[in-house]
Order: sequence, then C-alpha cells, then structure tokens
Amino acid sequence: MATPISTDDTAITIAQLQKYASAFHSDSTNRMRMNAITKSGIQQVATAHDAVAKMQYMFSDEIDTGAVTNQRQSGRCWLFAGLNAIRQDIATRNHMPPFELSQSYQMFWDKFEKANYFLERILDTLDEETDSRIVQWLLQAPLQDGGQWDMFVNLVEKYGVAPQSVMAETYHSSRSSVMNALLTRKLRQQASAYRSQYLAGVPITALRAQKQTFMGEFYRLLCYFLGTPPDTFDFEYRDKDNTFHRDLGLTPQEFFAKYAGIQLKDYVSIINAPTSDKPFDKTYTVKYLGNVEGGYPVRYLNVDIDTVKRLALAQIQDGEPVWFGCDVGKMSDRETGIMDTELYDYEGILGTALTMTKGERLDYGESLMTHAMVFTGANVVDGRAHRWKVQNSWGKDVGHDGFFVMSDAWFDDYMYQVVVHQKYLSEAQRAALTQEPIVLNPWDPMGSLACMY
Repeated sequence: MATPISTDDTAITIAQLQKYASAFHSDSTNRMRMNAITKSGIQQVATAHDAVAKMQYMFSDEIDTGAVTNQRQSGRCWLFAGLNAIRQDIATRNHMPPFELSQSYQMFWDKFEKANYFLERILDTLDEETDSRIVQWLLQAPLQDGGQWDMFVNLVEKYGVAPQSVMAETYHSSRSSVMNALLTRKLRQQASAYRSQYLAGVPITALRAQKQTFMGEFYRLLCYFLGTPPDTFDFEYRDKDNTFHRDLGLTPQEFFAKYAGIQLKDYVSIINAPTSDKPFDKTYTVKYLGNVEGGYPVRYLNVDIDTVKRLALAQIQDGEPVWFGCDVGKMSDRETGIMDTELYDYEGILGTALTMTKGERLDYGESLMTHAMVFTGANVVDGRAHRWKVQNSWGKDVGHDGFFVMSDAWFDDYMYQVVVHQKYLSEAQRAALTQEPIVLNPWDPMGSLACMY
C-alpha cells in the first residue's frame, strides 16, 4: 500500500510555492539579480573591484625562490610544498641556481607506503563489521594523492630526495586519477580477501605473510605508472660562480644528508582549530592518519590565530619559507591569485546572510584544509603582516606568475596549519608538544589531507 502524501506542515504545499513566487516577482531587483547571475555567474557579478585593487603584489619581506612548480592534474600539493621548501634550502646552502626536486620520486614511495599502511589498518580492524564506520572510512580513499606535513617528513627521512632529472614526471604522475582508481581497486580487492579469509578462520599471522607477495606486485604496478625509483645517481651542476661540480653514486638519502642542512624533525605543525572539542595549547593526533608504518605520527599543537601568524612571520623574516595548509577554494580567485574575504560580496548580491564562525565552519562541514602551499613573503606594517606572499604549485599561468597574495583577514578565516622550526616556540609551547596527544577520530576535520589541484 502506498504511503499517503503528508498534509501537515512538514511538506511543501502549493499555496506556499505560490506565496514564494509572488514575493520574488514583487521585488524588481530580484529579476535584475537573476539576469546578471544567470548570464555571467555569481563570482563575476559579486567581485568587489575595490578589494581587488587593494591586494597588490608588493611585500616588504620576501624570500628569493626558484620557478613555480606545477602539480598538474594530481593532488600532490603537500609534496610540492615540502620539496619547494627543501630545494630552497639546498640552493642557498650550496650556492646553486634554482632547481627542482623530483616529485614523482616522493609520489612513488608515498603510494607504496600508503598501500602497506592501509593493509595494516585492515588487519587491525578484522573484528569490525564491514559496514562499520571505521572500516568504511578506511575503504573510502586508501590511496589518494593527498597528505600531511608529518607524512612528508616520513618519506624524506626514509627515502631521501632526488633531483627531478633523476626521476622525471610521467603521464600518470601528472594525471593521477586513473592510476589511483586502479590501484585503489587492487587494495580493496586485497582487503576483501583478508576479511573473507579471517571469517573462514585463517589467522592474522598467515594473512600478514600474504602481504609480502602483494607488496611485490604493488611495486611492479607502481613502476608501470611512475617508472623505477633510483638506487643511486650522479649529481652534476654549476654553481652561481659557474664552477662545475660532480658527485657520483649518491643514494637519495645521501643526497639529502649532504646537500640539505634542514633537519625536518625539528619542525612542528601548528594549527588553529577554534572548536569546543580542541582547547588551545594542547597537542593532537588523528587515529589512522599516516603513510609510513612505524614512522612519525601526525602531531599538531593547537593555538590561537595570532600565535600562528607570529610564528609564521618570524620564520619568513629569517629568510625561510613556511609550509602551510588552508582551505584554498574559499573566497579566492585562481586567475588573479587573490585570497581575500572581501573579494566577493555574495551577501550583498544575493541579499542573504552567510555568516558562520571559523569553529562552526569546521564543525558543520563548511570548511577544512584542502591545499598546501608555501609562504615566501609578507607585507609588514607596524610589526604585523597585512598581506602574505604565497608560492603555489599550479604552474606559472595561475595567479601572478604562479604566486598568490593572501589578505590578513583571509588568514584569520581559512588558514589552518603552518609548519615552523621549534626555535620560534615559547617554552610553554615546546612543553605542550611533549604532552601525550589527544587522539581525534579519523573523520575529524583536522584529519583532512591537502590534495587540491
């Protein structure tokens, strides 16, 4: 028997629809707004040109950097941002002209390690129902391109880095969606096999033993898509004085140790998550967020936004780039590279309020970290940065020759994470980092991965 249509106030009635339509047509400005938006799009109509004029690409403090890189159609922004910071250190330390590190080398090992990490989490949760929230979360995206700062550190600490000439970009490193879909299918297939065998009584020790064979096959598949990672390579370059250098038979680990003076383990993730469940000056981690089994866990220190700004500016003024994570798609324009809360007057054009606090946006799914980039400058007035210079990884044709400019108000609303050296922290902040971290659920917004392109 069919369920009758509701007649109480839970359903929309014809009378209500007529009332809404009458109200719309009674105001002539509604038609003007509709015509403008349907013809040109809301962003074109709502652009505040006076706000655009204020966001100049001029900065009192700037760091000299190499050419802007391009992650193309892949979600490797976090790797690009990390490698951009490292290559600047290498170039400065060794009096070298700007050059590029291999992003596909890091991508290869990230995929390989994520596969192993995922299978270990499946083995951890064999006693859970397949439709449990945790198992479904694990199965949702086991091999996406995105990542976090501590995951980047794990890769460099274990595998080192290599110049891009040693392991160049491939079709699928720059266009990763089909590769990711096929490799994800392979991982889900293995997860299904593990869980079926476990239900049939096969012990976990036997299942884990199968993993070695699987990882060998997975390595082979990665080679097809990304090429083979180098065991050793020769490094040749001319420095800024035109002196030629040759270094033979380096492993990627030796290359990083010899040419980079940066100690990644000395850098820490500082976040601003003003939600009631995350008090400031506490340390947090996220369950099941990682890539390298046995590597550093993701760890954040949550502080107020003014502290985030102060720490980031201190490192910039010392001539060192700052890796950061933000919600890049909010109130920003790819063409101009402007990131400003006044860029679009959506409320004025639409005649409606769009007000939520930063904490509310996090709690209700309106915002989270989506993209990682690097701060390479700031415009400082009376000790405070009014504009921030951003090095992106979307190529030189996006923004201002590949760079973006961020307003201080945008920093307040959509900046979530910076990575700075521990030397900039107070004693109390360093002490807070030694706390046993509070463990957040895997689906917490602070567990998001930077993956926008």
